[in-house]
Amino acid sequence: MKLRTYFLLSFACLIIVVIVSMSVVISQRTSHEVREEIGGSLAALAYQMSDKLDYYMWSRYNEILLLSHLKALRFPSDLEEVRGLLRELNKNIPSFSWVGLSDPDGNILASTGGILVGSSIAGRPVYKEALEKPFIGDVHDAVLLSELLPNPTGEPLKFVDISTPLFDDNGKLTGVLAAHLSWEWTKEIKFSVLKSLQGDSKNAIEVFILSAIDDTVLLGPDSWAGKKLVLEGAGQYSGTNEWTVQQWPDGRSYLTGFAQGAGYNNYPGMGWKIIVRQPAEVAFAPIHSLVKDIVLLGVVLTLLFSVLAWLFAGNISKPLSRIAEAADRLRRGDKTEIPQARGIKDIEVLSSSLRGLIAELTATESELVKMEDQAHRDKLTGLLNRSSLEASVTRAIKHAEEKNGALAFLYMDLDGFKGVNDSLGHDAGDELLRQAATRIRDCMKAQDYAFRMGGDEFVAVLSVPLQGALLEANDAANRILENLRVPFELEAGIAKVSCSIGGAMWPHNGTDPQLLLKLADQALYASKSKGKNKLTFAITEHAS
Repeated sequence: MKLRTYFLLSFACLIIVVIVSMSVVISQRTSHEVREEIGGSLAALAYQMSDKLDYYMWSRYNEILLLSHLKALRFPSDLEEVRGLLRELNKNIPSFSWVGLSDPDGNILASTGGILVGSSIAGRPVYKEALEKPFIGDVHDAVLLSELLPNPTGEPLKFVDISTPLFDDNGKLTGVLAAHLSWEWTKEIKFSVLKSLQGDSKNAIEVFILSAIDDTVLLGPDSWAGKKLVLEGAGQYSGTNEWTVQQWPDGRSYLTGFAQGAGYNNYPGMGWKIIVRQPAEVAFAPIHSLVKDIVLLGVVLTLLFSVLAWLFAGNISKPLSRIAEAADRLRRGDKTEIPQARGIKDIEVLSSSLRGLIAELTATESELVKMEDQAHRDKLTGLLNRSSLEASVTRAIKHAEEKNGALAFLYMDLDGFKGVNDSLGHDAGDELLRQAATRIRDCMKAQDYAFRMGGDEFVAVLSVPLQGALLEANDAANRILENLRVPFELEAGIAKVSCSIGGAMWPHNGTDPQLLLKLADQALYASKSKGKNKLTFAITEHAS
C-alpha cells in the first residue's frame, strides 16, 4: 500500500472516529434534554389548563358570593330590582346560563329570562345543598332547563351548579341564590390555552377533562364524550404535573401530560383531572430532525476532511499520530483537545479545522446547557422559577439525607407590595422585587435554594442541622424579615414593605415536598392573619 493511500485511509478513519464520537455523545445528551423539555412543556400545558379552570370557577363562585351580600337579594321586596341585577350578571357574564332567586321554600321569585319563575327547585341539589352554606355541584346534564334554554348546537346541555343561602341580619334563611354555569366556557379556555402554541404540531394536541369521581370524560374529542378514560399504569401521574409516553386504548403511543385541579383561594376545587396528549411521533419529531442533522453534518465533514487528507497527506505521519492519539482520548471520554500542528502549513490548517470542529460541537452543547439554565430562572430576579422547584427540592433532600441533616421550607409574601406598584409604578415594583430577591439570597448559604413563585411570592429551601433544625430555621427566617424591613431605595423614591413567612420542616412535618410546601403556605396565611410581618411554622406532625 502506498504511503499516501495509507495516510489517507488513516486520516479518514481518524475523522470518522472524532465526528462519530462527538456526534453520538452530543446527540444523546441533546436528545435527552430536548425530550425532557418537550414532555415538560406538555405537562405545563396541562397545569396551565387546570389553573385556568380553577381560576375561572373561583371568579364565578365569588361573584355569586358577592351578590349574596346585596340587600336587594337578602330582602327581595322589589323583584324588578332583583331581575335587573340578575339580567346584568347574565349580560356581562354569559356563562351564567341561568340565575334565579328562590324563597326559603325553593319557589323561584325572579330569574334570568323569567325562566322557572313560580316553579319549585326544592327537589334539586342546587337548592337542597345550599340551605346552610355555599354549594358547588359537579358537571351534570340539564334537567329542568333542557327545554327552556336556547341550544343552537343541539348537543346535550351541561351545567356546573353554584348556589348560596341568603340570610337576614338575624341569621334566618330568606332564600337561595342559585346559578347554572354553562359547561361551554371550558371550550373557550381550552382554545385560549392552545392558541399560544406555535407550529402545525398544535393541531395534534388534544385536551381531556375527567371527573374526579369516576374518570368520565367531561370535555374532550367527540368520540370520548361521556365515556370513562382509564389509562393502564397512569394512575401514579393523575394527581401531579407529570408527563409520560403512554399507550392509549387505540394502540397508539402518545406523549401524555397530567395535572389535577386543587382549587384557588377560597374556591375548594372539583378535583377535575386534566390530560393533554399528542402523538409521540409528532411530539418528538424535533429530536429525530436534530439527530438527522447531526448525522448529516458528520457525513459532510467526513467527506470534506477526506478530500483534504488526499491533497495534503504527503508528509503528515507524525502530526497525524498525535491527532489520532487525541481522538482516541476523546472517544474514551477524556478531557483533551486536538493538538495544534506546527511547521507544515497544510497540517496546521487541518489541525486548526479539527480544533474548530470540536470547539463548535462543545460550544453547541454549552449553549444548550445555558439555555436550559435560563429556562429554569426567573427573568426579573434571576432566582430559580416554579418549573425548577421539583428538581431542586429533590437535590436538596438527597443532600440532606447524605449529610444526615434537615430542610426548612419557607413560603414568603411581601406585605405592602401592591401599594408600591400603585404609588410608584410597576417599574418601581419590579426594581423592588429584584432588590428583595437579592436580600433574601444574601440571608442564605451557598447550598440553599431560592425561588420566585410569581408576583411577590418567594420560596426558600434551607439546609439546616438535624439537631436544632427549627431554631436555626427560625434564625434564618428572622434575618430575612429584618432585611426586608429596611427601606428600599428605588429610582422612583423610597419604598417600605415587610414580609410574612410560613415555614415547614423536613422531615419533622413530613417527607413529601408538595405537602411541606402546602403546610408552609398555610402557615404563611396564619402569619398574614396575625397582622403580617410575622413568622409562623407548621406545628402538625406528619409521619415520615
